[in-house]
Amino acid sequence: MLGVIRRRVVSGASSASILGQSLHSIRPIASSEILLQPRGGLGRVRNLSHLIFAGSSPCIKKTRNVGVVIQQKPIRQMWIRPFSSETGDFIDAVVPHMGESITDGTLAKFLKNPGDRVEVDEPIAQIETDKVTIDVASPQSGVIQKFVANEGDTVEPGTKIAVISKSVDGVDHVGPSEKTSDRAAAQSSPPVENIDKKKEPKVETTPVTEKPKPHSPPPSKPSAREPQLSPKERERRIPMTRLRKRVATRLKDSQNTFAMLTTFNEVDMTNLMKLRSDYKDAFVEKHGVKLGLMSGFIKAAVSGLQNQPIINAVIDGDDIIYRDYIDISIAVGTPKGLVVPVIRNADKMNFAEIEKEMNTLAKKANNGSISIDEMAGGSFTISNGGVYGSLISTPIINPPQSAILGMHSIVTRPMVVGGDIVPRPMMYIALTYDHRLIDGREAVFFLRRIKDIVEDPRRLLLDI
Repeated sequence: MLGVIRRRVVSGASSASILGQSLHSIRPIASSEILLQPRGGLGRVRNLSHLIFAGSSPCIKKTRNVGVVIQQKPIRQMWIRPFSSETGDFIDAVVPHMGESITDGTLAKFLKNPGDRVEVDEPIAQIETDKVTIDVASPQSGVIQKFVANEGDTVEPGTKIAVISKSVDGVDHVGPSEKTSDRAAAQSSPPVENIDKKKEPKVETTPVTEKPKPHSPPPSKPSAREPQLSPKERERRIPMTRLRKRVATRLKDSQNTFAMLTTFNEVDMTNLMKLRSDYKDAFVEKHGVKLGLMSGFIKAAVSGLQNQPIINAVIDGDDIIYRDYIDISIAVGTPKGLVVPVIRNADKMNFAEIEKEMNTLAKKANNGSISIDEMAGGSFTISNGGVYGSLISTPIINPPQSAILGMHSIVTRPMVVGGDIVPRPMMYIALTYDHRLIDGREAVFFLRRIKDIVEDPRRLLLDI
């Protein structure tokens, strides 16, 4: 064929047109043949004697150089997947978006097993992040074919963790007994190398006399008081959860950053408890939620922050940021760790709205459905250790805030009232603050304001 091209070029015909016509006459490549194409296509052909076409033999004769550019379409490779994703038989379950400040998480556990039937949006796994636990929901109803990730793996948004089949036939069921039998068979069959070594004849060698080692002194016998059981046999090593590591890091950073100082006071809870006792039934009947003591402390904290704005401020570099809003963070202890949901714009809410918001956030925190946005921000934190029986404590500031109020248990103690010793339900309250920003004067005034309002809630109505 190349000889025909050479003769036509000599006769004066266009080399490009002749080569184009010749290329069209080449037979198509069969489906069983493989055409190897260098990167970038054929490019510029400098010597036709070195060009080998599929189905032709190489040309040995020396021909004249013809400079042409062959515009050839790239060869496309068709892949046939082992499962038909185009027909929608299999769907991938991926890790969802976990929040703006969260880039990855740990695959805590699978809630389902391969072969289980799942419905749309049914949780199949849990992702544990620094702040919250997120569920991975099934994108389609079907049967879980397999898991492609393991518990404990670090995953990012978009990572595939499972394959869900719409049809039950496409699921491969592997029972634990099969895995056990395979493992036992693998262990029972000795390696080939060991068999060969056993078959090799033993070669007699001259024994080598070893030098006698110096006798080490015998170990001292444990005394009767020492435990006979090694401590390691009664210890367990469990990896820290992401939430626990995050809490530990933030609390230690708080200690290293803030100049923390704590001031204390005590509050007579008589009037606030009487207020709740007198109106609890009417409150539930009208608002559908119980009246607690926490809402009274939140209203008192709002009043204190309005009277002492520096408590609601924060240091940012060489500047002080004064917040004109009041978002109260409530520390909630859950089985998985400490979370701090935020009550937004608490200064614009009444008692009923505060109680409803607290109940909603507390339920979400306990069942693990609270979102990142519901815990972000916050300008002041209230921690109630009294629900666990704490009498007094020094709470740690929740960065980037500047102060935290600690509530404690209510204990009836003898108090002097009007010259008489009477029993009163008393509570110790503590305010830990950043002494770089807040002076002792403002801190004491703030705590005194909370004491005055809790002991006489009528001050809220009169704004005094």
